[in-house]
Amino acid sequence: MKSDRNWRRPGIGLLGLMLLFGLGCRHQIKEDPILQLSAGESLLEGKRLLEKEKFGTARKYLSHAFEVEPNSVQGREALLLVADAHFLEGGSDNFIQAEAKYRDFQNRFPTSDRAGYVQYQIAGALAARMEKPDRDQEVTYKALSAYEDLLRIYPTSEYAAAARDGMGKVKANLASHELSVGRFYLRYGLAKAAKLRLEYLLVTYPEYPDKEAVLFYLGRSYDRLSQVDDATRTFDQLRQEFPQSRYLDEIGKRPQPTVSPAPPAAASSQPAAEEAKPGA
Repeated sequence: MKSDRNWRRPGIGLLGLMLLFGLGCRHQIKEDPILQLSAGESLLEGKRLLEKEKFGTARKYLSHAFEVEPNSVQGREALLLVADAHFLEGGSDNFIQAEAKYRDFQNRFPTSDRAGYVQYQIAGALAARMEKPDRDQEVTYKALSAYEDLLRIYPTSEYAAAARDGMGKVKANLASHELSVGRFYLRYGLAKAAKLRLEYLLVTYPEYPDKEAVLFYLGRSYDRLSQVDDATRTFDQLRQEFPQSRYLDEIGKRPQPTVSPAPPAAASSQPAAEEAKPGA
């Protein structure tokens, strides 16, 4: 009988743990008022808090609304508002979380009528995290790709115009990065590398606001490479397009190439007729 009682003890212990766990869950529900709310009630309270910019607390209610009814209309709205709450609060970590939530919504509900908005917000969350021009531009390229996806997939979206504006800012940042790298190469005597960067910039980002700087440093790169004609053409373009440019004085100090006179013909001891002999 003793051995039989010992055999039953683990079962009794497991049953006890299950009862304690159940009591603990019920106790947690009683202590956390959010868990007692329906999806609709939680959504309503989350929206109220969001309007008051209490983003962290709002996300708790909105997340609960989504978890209770993830596939309902209310659940969809709640998930989207969780992403919005991260986006509106701002900061690098929140923008990362916002992008993740928007992509979660995009994957769950690809045919939603909010798809254009979601894609626009994804691009915005990435653009908000782009680094300064002298830093790595990986996130900036992702933002550009996200804006391009919006215009490609949803060309008639109400967010298309705003996406073009956002894309312009992203491209300007990428162009400034190319200019920064080109100037760096030029400063350290890598004129050919600088030339390639700056030529790429002009072709890829023709609407870059600081084009005069690009032309100036490209002209200097040509000068350093002794590409006199290219340098002259580039500086002439700078003068024509930017007659008030801040770089004109620098161009005026540009050293003029020296043209060596042609060497005199060597004196010949042979008669001219003999020099022109065929086959000589």
